[in-house]
Amino acid sequence: MSFLRLNNVEVKFMNVIWVLKGVSLEVEQGAVVVLLGGNGTGKSTTLKAISGLLKSQDGRVTEGTIEFEGTRIENKNPEVVARMGIIQAMQGRRVIQHLTVEENLRAGAYYVGRSDAELKLQMDKVYSYFPRLKDLRNQTSGYLSGGEQQMLVVGRALMARPKLMLVDEPSLGLAPMLIEEIHHLLARINEEEKVTLLIVEQNVLAALSVADHGYVMEDGRIVLDDTADKLISNPDLREFYMGLSADGTSIDYRNVKHYERRKRWLS
Repeated sequence: MSFLRLNNVEVKFMNVIWVLKGVSLEVEQGAVVVLLGGNGTGKSTTLKAISGLLKSQDGRVTEGTIEFEGTRIENKNPEVVARMGIIQAMQGRRVIQHLTVEENLRAGAYYVGRSDAELKLQMDKVYSYFPRLKDLRNQTSGYLSGGEQQMLVVGRALMARPKLMLVDEPSLGLAPMLIEEIHHLLARINEEEKVTLLIVEQNVLAALSVADHGYVMEDGRIVLDDTADKLISNPDLREFYMGLSADGTSIDYRNVKHYERRKRWLS
């Protein structure tokens, strides 16, 4: 039995806009799995289908199944899914801007209903991963830098002591040094806290450097999957998402008249 399994999942918004078109993937317990692809390919929609947040956007799973620890969860309310141990760190550094850093972290533990002693213990653990947040714990979160807000979003998700953390675009808009730091911290959380991670990313190299397995999405479909080691050397992935030719040199797209994905990916 897989920890998380999506089987032929289709998603529509307002019962009209067809976004996911038969997505199947598996995540084993304790693994770090990345979901790669360009903008608008369905990556974030996949996470929302798992976490139940589709409902907030008038979306639903119309075909297929999503199973977590053997229980079907497609179209369940997000609070039900959260109590099962699936927590999503949203794209775009969505902190509660008028609250302090510490109040944001406390909000992350709302659904798990822990005692004050347990909350303090978990908060101290979050501060051990993100010491900068401890220094800023009384600061209004809306005034934090982009990197600090991203740390807060991940730390808030960790406050719920998740079994599975869904992380949407953790490197979006961050400087290269911060991208490396965020992914290193996610790898530490996976190893030390035994939290399974499903990460949506456009930064292919950063994502695959910490992953065990990866899936590539195009137009609402999974078009490629393999171990992280094999994906990082895959010629299609290197060309389409890293801008590298087969010999490792950069591709000058000014001299390319027609550039498109391999037809076999979308056939």
